[in-house]
Amino acid sequence: MIKKLFQKLLNKSGKDYQIDQDIPNGFFIRVIYKRMIMLLRGLIIMGRKVYIGSNCSVSNKRNIFFGKNVTIEHHTIIDGYASQKVHIGHGSRIGAYSWVMCTSHFSKYGKGLTMGNNSAVGQFTEFGAAGGIEIGNDVIMGSYVSFHSENHNFSDTTKLIREQGVTSKGIKIGNNVWVGAKVTFLDGCVVGNHCVVAAGAVVIGEFPDYSVIGGIPAKILKSIS
Repeated sequence: MIKKLFQKLLNKSGKDYQIDQDIPNGFFIRVIYKRMIMLLRGLIIMGRKVYIGSNCSVSNKRNIFFGKNVTIEHHTIIDGYASQKVHIGHGSRIGAYSWVMCTSHFSKYGKGLTMGNNSAVGQFTEFGAAGGIEIGNDVIMGSYVSFHSENHNFSDTTKLIREQGVTSKGIKIGNNVWVGAKVTFLDGCVVGNHCVVAAGAVVIGEFPDYSVIGGIPAKILKSIS
């Protein structure tokens, strides 16, 4: 009975996979209870159907769009102070202990983050979104992934590096991309559609669709045919 109910809830939320019948009923009861508490918290904080974990912080809520069935796991911080609307698409999830930072310095109003539908990032993800981050639909990421959408200028030897300002090109990730754990995305990088990024890669530059990339700095390891 519990498993049938859980399967219906999954299908209603747009998930089309079948649950493993070997998982005990107690697991699903615990998940349903947790989701109900998260939904109640989301209704209180955002005034809409959003699943928000405990000890989360959401600032400048009027500038944040949460789609249907968005999940924000516990201890996550979302900074909504950005020149563009922070957008988290339908069915997407941000893992626990993550941080979305749009404006990090008084000298520059940050651009923000856009995440498509049915995308998910693991726990301890850092979004340095001052220069703008765009993530497509159906993107899955492991834990400890970081985005750094700014670069410090350093060519003027007469000034301290911290006094030379920054440049921002932004970061773009396409649709249907799998990103392994502990990947670092640096400012200006572009990852095409249907790509795989190996764990631990440091991504800079542009990569075409259907690429498997990895390494420090990342390079194309092979193409997906």
